[in-house]
Amino acid sequence: MIELKHIEKYYNAGTVNEMCLFKDFNLTVHDQEFISVVGSNGSGKTSLLNLICGTLPLDDGKIVMNGNDITHMPEYKRQRLIGRVYQNPAMGTCPNMTILENMALADNKGKPFNLLPGTNRRRMDYYRTLLSTLGLGLEDKMSVKVGVLSGGQRQAMALLMSTMTPIEFLILDEHTAALDPKTADTIMMLTDKIVKEKKLTTIMVTHNLRYAVEYGNRLYMMHQGHAVLDKAGKEKESLNVDAILSQFNAISIECGN
Repeated sequence: MIELKHIEKYYNAGTVNEMCLFKDFNLTVHDQEFISVVGSNGSGKTSLLNLICGTLPLDDGKIVMNGNDITHMPEYKRQRLIGRVYQNPAMGTCPNMTILENMALADNKGKPFNLLPGTNRRRMDYYRTLLSTLGLGLEDKMSVKVGVLSGGQRQAMALLMSTMTPIEFLILDEHTAALDPKTADTIMMLTDKIVKEKKLTTIMVTHNLRYAVEYGNRLYMMHQGHAVLDKAGKEKESLNVDAILSQFNAISIECGN
């Protein structure tokens, strides 16, 4: 479980352009919840993820993960607990390294550096088995550099690599936004499969309302740094795209868009 307690975050603090994004913001994500976060641009979705991951510092408040206060834990230490997949497929993999080298890099996440070879050839069969679960034929391209793969293949690899080591939390930052519709559907099915198999607590930010409705067990809509909709379980199952779109339109009209 992860808890955000009385969070405050300002941008350009102390200047004429000061903007308060979060004011006494609270959110609890329970174990094995898969929460889909939607909202208009500037509503605080990505900032929320950055606060959790430690990319963005808090101005006030507390972040607690499984009872441990991680508010002041540096980003590199949080990455041992958190897996993150970004919108840009290039951010989750190393393009100038082979598939094998990328898999080995992910396999060594959180382990101490030493003078041993970075790639353990004895793990190759294990990597092939993992890659075969993607159904993309990558297990037969271990020596191919990741930079020549398609965006969908790279994003599938990034998803797999982010969950190779034991993690407590998975962050999906619009991870299908840069993909064509068919590939995006494939990545979402893989996402759902991995989340369920590994029983991961997950936050997915998405602009795709269909994905928000179809996947996960909780839907959370943000606007100007606070929640305007929070439905879980049976209530979430009763939602449809039209209902979510109506809420979006109501907010847009209210803001004069």
